Amino acid sequence: MALWRPRQYESEGLRRGIDHRVLEHALAIGQQIAAANPRVPPIFSLRHLAHLADANYGLLRKIVSRHLEPYKLFAIRKRSSRSNKKPFRIICVPSPDLMKTQRFINRQILAHGNPNPASRAYCRGNSIWEAAEPHCSCRWLIKLDIQNFFESISEIAVYRVFRALGYQPLVSFEMARICTRLGSFTHFRRKSRWISGSARYSVIEDYRSVRMGHLPQGAPSSPRLANLALNSFDAEVGVISSRFGVAYTRYADDLAFSTSDRTFGRRPVQALVGEVYAAMRRIGLSPNTSKAHVSPPGARKVVLGLLVDGEAPRLPRDFRAKMRQHIYYLQLYGPAEHARRRNFAAVAGLRHHVEGLVAFARGIDPEYADWCQKELEPVSWPL
Repeated sequence: MALWRPRQYESEGLRRGIDHRVLEHALAIGQQIAAANPRVPPIFSLRHLAHLADANYGLLRKIVSRHLEPYKLFAIRKRSSRSNKKPFRIICVPSPDLMKTQRFINRQILAHGNPNPASRAYCRGNSIWEAAEPHCSCRWLIKLDIQNFFESISEIAVYRVFRALGYQPLVSFEMARICTRLGSFTHFRRKSRWISGSARYSVIEDYRSVRMGHLPQGAPSSPRLANLALNSFDAEVGVISSRFGVAYTRYADDLAFSTSDRTFGRRPVQALVGEVYAAMRRIGLSPNTSKAHVSPPGARKVVLGLLVDGEAPRLPRDFRAKMRQHIYYLQLYGPAEHARRRNFAAVAGLRHHVEGLVAFARGIDPEYADWCQKELEPVSWPL
């Protein structure tokens, strides 16, 4: 989308006979948005957003009013863990018009936001390799995790992202509603931070609600919104990390801290973890303590599945062993039998899994990925 030009907008408005007071007001709003971030398009109303996204305005209005459930839900089993209170991950698939609108917001607006440099996920040009690289050759590695990452980011946090991008309060509120979902009214959702003031203060009757939504996992706008919503958190944790002399990166809900300082020890680790957990709780996030892991000097060090014990991230031995197994059994038994033996529901699922492993390897070790691709060429996948 081309950058917004106020003179061109004004000329077109005059040509169409728009009331000069309306035009002046729109120009003032557009210039305010351009001053905050010249790369994002001005959006003047929900109807304007529907036009830009080629979506149904009436449907978007119902979504903003929370008058319908625009998502299809399905559950995916999490990796086995005795500590998992919820063994399933709920994936939310937006309706077609909502999907189009969220994709427009993601590509035309959120892609031009400025996440904290510590955030290494969901940004153009970032990769797992880049997230792991700052921790190479470290002596100490601390890994922490945020519980229920997307579901912990509230509608008000999303609203603040759009306000920071320069949008007017009402449009920011409407886009926040479009990008969030009301979850089940669980014990967690009964806490005060999930109770909305719009029930008392909203001028538009349809927009009144006593509850606030959260980012749905599966919406195309959720990843970048999560990054931008955590800007202040990343900045605070960056200050904490600097005070302890450690490097900090965050890849979605995975936080990594490392140092090569020989004076670093168990006490600084405990103090660092305590301060980071306190920073999480201040913004309503919950640490997943079952996934916290500390690797002292001499221990194996892995960040996002990559070994960081050398000068550059590399694929671990168990990944290569897993890849060799797949290649061997695919060549020995064929795709159908190998899928059955490995409990894949369909051969297509096995194929996507193996191709995903090769794609992951290509981002880390292209030469090894080429070897894998060559070994898989003789495999006859059914259509």
